[in-house]
Amino acid sequence: MKVRDLKERLIKYLLFFSALLTVAVTFGIILTLIFDSIEFFSKVSFLEFFMGTRWSPTIKPVSFGVLPLVAGTLMVTFGSAMIAIPCGLLAAIYLSEYASEGVRAILKPALEVLAGIPTVVYGFFAFVYITPLLQKIFPDISAYNALAASIVVGIMIIPIVSSISEDALRAVPKTLREAGYALGANKVKVIWSIVVPSGLSGIVASFILGISRAIGETMAVTIAAGRLPRLVNPLNPADWFEPIETMTAAMVEIGMSDVSGQSIEYKSLFAIGLTLFAMTLILNMVSYYVKMRFREVYR
Repeated sequence: MKVRDLKERLIKYLLFFSALLTVAVTFGIILTLIFDSIEFFSKVSFLEFFMGTRWSPTIKPVSFGVLPLVAGTLMVTFGSAMIAIPCGLLAAIYLSEYASEGVRAILKPALEVLAGIPTVVYGFFAFVYITPLLQKIFPDISAYNALAASIVVGIMIIPIVSSISEDALRAVPKTLREAGYALGANKVKVIWSIVVPSGLSGIVASFILGISRAIGETMAVTIAAGRLPRLVNPLNPADWFEPIETMTAAMVEIGMSDVSGQSIEYKSLFAIGLTLFAMTLILNMVSYYVKMRFREVYR
């Protein structure tokens, strides 16, 4: 019994250390972003950074306006969400309500394979295949453009939306479906009036997690959308055909440049990272709130 108790304690401490290490690494990253960002903001004002409309940290005249990067990031996020949310939800409904167990056992793993493909492969796929296809439809589109980046990121986050949404839909008890059929509703009516509303918390959480993934995407957007910081308007169709730069792409560009590690230009990388972290943190908090607010508990 003493040996058994010793093993149990050892496993307990090992699991606790693993959890503590995860928290420590997270806090270490956050503190690094905060301290280096403080050094950046000691030389560049908040107003210039958050309200400036020109981003040029390495080319004179130097400017650190992050708005073009935020606009490019939100543009790609919006475009990818318009693709991934409906496609992922419809795929989840099919897998949950229509597909047989044999078909589901094949389609769901095949769909989730998309999540395992390296993002750089998605970027080259967009540049080599999606952009030439778009150029046949829109001859004036640039080789690097926001539309191709949005499409490929949308494809990339479909597994997140579909997998989590499908789990939420399958968690709805069959008794609710049977009650709908007993009232005379057909299958489509039962799905959209009973099943989807009952699994709404998980579905919305999948949407927000997918959007968070799109905001933080780096290589696919860098390759497909280019690196031209512009203040864009998603409602202007012409802006979708031109190159843009996202926040993650700007971080890659600064990190790979020859600027000094202690320069203000290099410190701007951490300011962008802190801004990006704040955006994703807010989205995750909203996702958690929605999940808790609309969660259904079945007994």
